[in-house]
Amino acid sequence: MLHDHNDTTMTCPCGSNKPFSFCCEPAIEGHKPAKTAEALMRSRYTAFALGAVDYIINTTAEENRNPEDAEIIAEQVQATTWVGLRILDSVAGTASDNTGIVEFSARFEAEDQNGELHERSNFRKENDRWYYVDGQIEIIN
Repeated sequence: MLHDHNDTTMTCPCGSNKPFSFCCEPAIEGHKPAKTAEALMRSRYTAFALGAVDYIINTTAEENRNPEDAEIIAEQVQATTWVGLRILDSVAGTASDNTGIVEFSARFEAEDQNGELHERSNFRKENDRWYYVDGQIEIIN
């Protein structure tokens, strides 16, 4: 459980301006999978922001998972504060599609640098669940 369910006022970190409990939390806690590639991308951003390492791994395409992922991601979420997300573009990725692309910009603060991660991410749907496949990443300081 990522937060107190009695508190429905916490705004979702993904930038939707919706309460977390009605936005990304159901996907992250496994109650309701993301319906679109963009919804998965938003929930993954939120998982990075809140430290939900298992969700990040479980929503990565199986062929791109590595045994050391949990440790690496745990270190990243400890060292990085995610402070804002902007969706720049979406191609396909709707509930009726099997692939999609989401381009986004995510601002972060870290001990040794602050900046922006710009990514054009590829997603694939399998068995009615969306997965992050890979992306073209650029860090802007």
